[in-house]
Amino acid sequence: MSRSMHLSLRAGERIFINGAVLRVDRKVSIELLNDATFLLENHVLQVDDATTPLRQLYFVVQAILIDPSSADKALAVFRDLFTATLESFTNPEITQGLKSVAEMVDAGRPFDALKIIRGLYPVESAVLSASVSSPPPRAA
Repeated sequence: MSRSMHLSLRAGERIFINGAVLRVDRKVSIELLNDATFLLENHVLQVDDATTPLRQLYFVVQAILIDPSSADKALAVFRDLFTATLESFTNPEITQGLKSVAEMVDAGRPFDALKIIRGLYPVESAVLSASVSSPPPRAA
């Protein structure tokens, strides 16, 4: 049995539901009465903001969620990008999180995968900041 989901949207806000983009013209509260795949506008990453490995992965998973008609293509991109991203990190929190992301995507739960990736942003930021501030060792 599915549960209903209550959402409150501000005037002008957009929501992506099952591949459709809806924009409300005034403050509104809606109730989803059945299972639906949705993404609130404030969780949508724009292509220009996909500037780190995890944000690029987020963007691809987001495409799976937002555009179900192209999900197969986005899933193929996800597989390649996931492998490259996993290989680029040694931080155990990120690598374990990425494995959970793959499990969620494989289980058809891209929304949960996006939540995991967003939760990894601060860790990624710390890792990337540390690698930028630590210059490579000099050759002797």
